[in-house]
Amino acid sequence: MHSDRPQDDQPLGMTVYSMPTAAQMAADPVERTRVGRWKMILVLLICAAPVIASYFSYYVLRPEGRRNYGELIAPQRPLPDLVATGLDGRSVNLRTLKDQWLLVIVAGGACDASCANHLYFQRQLHEGLGKDKDRVDRVWLVDDAAPINEALLPALRDATVLRVPKKDLAQWLEPQVGQALENHLYVVDPMGNWMMRFAPGIDLSTAPKIKKDLERLMRGSDGWDQAGRP
Repeated sequence: MHSDRPQDDQPLGMTVYSMPTAAQMAADPVERTRVGRWKMILVLLICAAPVIASYFSYYVLRPEGRRNYGELIAPQRPLPDLVATGLDGRSVNLRTLKDQWLLVIVAGGACDASCANHLYFQRQLHEGLGKDKDRVDRVWLVDDAAPINEALLPALRDATVLRVPKKDLAQWLEPQVGQALENHLYVVDPMGNWMMRFAPGIDLSTAPKIKKDLERLMRGSDGWDQAGRP
């Protein structure tokens, strides 16, 4: 007796899949977390690649005959989470100064002869950068409560002037041994890292050397740094 079922109609195959063990189920979230972290690190490295490349080129691959005049700070020190006070009385967190190169001096509000000299050369160096000056902010951190000399105000029109207690600044900036914070000119990169300081005694003989360092920094960061803050 023949069956009405077509000849090619075969029984369904049954495949038995084993259930995952408790150990496997516990391991899966851990593995996903580990893979996710590596992916995040990879994305961050890709984003930071231009910055890393420019720093590597400036600090590592520079020709032997070329030397910076400024002293490189290692490890670099990020802008601290400190609240400063503007000349208008408003509170300003120092971290909001990021995304621009900063040329920083420290001095009391009375601004003695050394302070006035620093302010003068800070302004001249800034102007000397030409088209790149818009990528650099002049910053004066006033480390006491003394009133600002009014005669200086016209020259400070385009500068950032903030009051920060000296004890707080001393936790971030550091002078050379035997020097005071007020004796140096400091450079902070757009990522907010203090990365260079210049020796005391800026004058007509040392200013061109400082200018060369600043120009190299501008060239080295040209591919990733732009004028202004987002």
